[in-house]
Amino acid sequence: MSWVTVIWSMISAACLTLAGVHLPVWLRDRTAWPSFFFSLLALSTAFYAFCEMSMLHAQTPAEYATAIRWAHVPIWLINLSLVAFVRTYLEAGRSWLGWSVIGLRTASLLPNFTTGQGLNYSEISTVLRIPFLAEDVSTALGTPNPWMLIGNLAACLLVVFVADASITAWRRGDRVPALTVGGSAVFFALAGIGQSLLVFWGVMHAPITISLFSLGLVLTMAYELSRNVLRASQLVQELRESEERMALAAEAAKLGIWVRDVARDTFWASPRTRELFGVSPTEPLDLDRLLVKVHGDDRDAVRQALSQEAEGVGEYHTEFRTTSPDGSIRWILAQGRVDFDAAHRPLRARGACSDITVHKQAEQEMIRLHQEIAHAGRVSVMGQLASALAHEINQPLGAILRNAEAASLLLQAAPVDLDEIRSIVEDILADDQRAGAVIDRMRAMLRRHDLEVQPLPVSELVGDVAALVRPDAAVRRVKVVVEIADDVPPVLGDRVHLQQVLLNLISNGMDAIDERGRKVRNIVVTAVRASAHTVEIAVSDSGSGIPTDRLEEVFGSFFTTKATGMGMGLSISRTLIESHGGRLWAENREEGGAKLRFTLPVADATA
Repeated sequence: MSWVTVIWSMISAACLTLAGVHLPVWLRDRTAWPSFFFSLLALSTAFYAFCEMSMLHAQTPAEYATAIRWAHVPIWLINLSLVAFVRTYLEAGRSWLGWSVIGLRTASLLPNFTTGQGLNYSEISTVLRIPFLAEDVSTALGTPNPWMLIGNLAACLLVVFVADASITAWRRGDRVPALTVGGSAVFFALAGIGQSLLVFWGVMHAPITISLFSLGLVLTMAYELSRNVLRASQLVQELRESEERMALAAEAAKLGIWVRDVARDTFWASPRTRELFGVSPTEPLDLDRLLVKVHGDDRDAVRQALSQEAEGVGEYHTEFRTTSPDGSIRWILAQGRVDFDAAHRPLRARGACSDITVHKQAEQEMIRLHQEIAHAGRVSVMGQLASALAHEINQPLGAILRNAEAASLLLQAAPVDLDEIRSIVEDILADDQRAGAVIDRMRAMLRRHDLEVQPLPVSELVGDVAALVRPDAAVRRVKVVVEIADDVPPVLGDRVHLQQVLLNLISNGMDAIDERGRKVRNIVVTAVRASAHTVEIAVSDSGSGIPTDRLEEVFGSFFTTKATGMGMGLSISRTLIESHGGRLWAENREEGGAKLRFTLPVADATA
């Protein structure tokens, strides 16, 4: 067997082997287009090497013409695959240049099969035998075909296209691929094109060996792809190590991890997640089975959170309860996000969950302690109002006693004046209701109370507190004025807690007036609509005001300027207002005195 046959067979075998390695990559991952176009380039080079070997062994002009005519088919495929490879691998290159190369090379096939003896020769006069690799090989002598200029122009545009794409990739920072792929493609393309032009236009007599240059191009691209495979292998190893670290961190933090493939409707959960939901390690999982484990009162809220996440929010954060097989309740904090495709369709959801039962229990204990402190505050304030309230109750009780004595005397007279007795009984009933209202307000403020949020008319809320403090205000000679704007809507809140805030603020205001012995002794309670979603209530006094550097300090726990004060009133008041979604702050009035303002949500807006 001759050296030419051995070498060209090895070229074909090497190209076929490389194509066989990379084509399965594309078959397994249809997004790996560089592997597909490289395989097409390698197959085309193998096909061209076979045609070129036939040209080297041709004995007659007809045999040479047939071989070179069919060689233009793999040349067309080489151009097509090279343009596509550069576009997909380097992600660069001007589209119009690439399509021009493919268009011209495709157009050259028509004269190749319809004119002369192929695209390169109008006529091959003889086959010249010349020595090459220790044997004689064939080259053609004849008349060049003018249509060959189409192929020459396509080859020049191909070089320009590859060079332009390489420069773009280099400027973008992808310098190694630009140099490896672009540089080698330009070099081997120029070498092959230069040799063919010199031979076909009769400048030199030499065998056509474009296969050698094409092999160099294939090997360079194979090296670049293998470098990517090696990098992918390293990334897989790094990913595996990262997953191990993440699993270790999740285990240390007692986090449960889960992943849901929305498109395939598959669900994976870590052992910790299964433990949190009370699911066995071997039990198959899906979203519906997990939702069954959620407490019935929380299930709809969790389902709604997941639905909003999938509809475009992308992230969710929710707390819910699960019921263990033994009947115990466990609180779970879950958060995660959804990945979307280009059409904004959900692809996969990932998340983490943790057991916050202990935290919830501590939170409930904090709420209980807060309620106890608030209750103690109400008892303290009511104790300060006790003497005035006792006077307020004694008035109707005294009137009831006097009316009862009068009725007793009238009943002893003859005849009995029933109309007068009826009037006395009505007075007794009215005084009884008056005393009962005072007692009811006291009882509401003194009893232990859980948060009961409901729509509250502001006029009623403020009016009840004003009625409660007016007896004490009268004793202190303080005038309590209530001014409520006509457009103030109902607020959303807890009646007792908000009345406690108002009671604290009004009592503090009266104390401030007493401390300075002010001549103007007014407390003004105002309510206005601050915005579409909030109402602002303010309590102003005619005292001496608050030092500017203490406007925020007065809300601290145990801060007081009173000899007998606990320093908890304003702190409790701010906590209560913030628990309603509002805020409480203090400021000084220009005309003297302090003004404490707080906001509350409008009932309609919150609903």
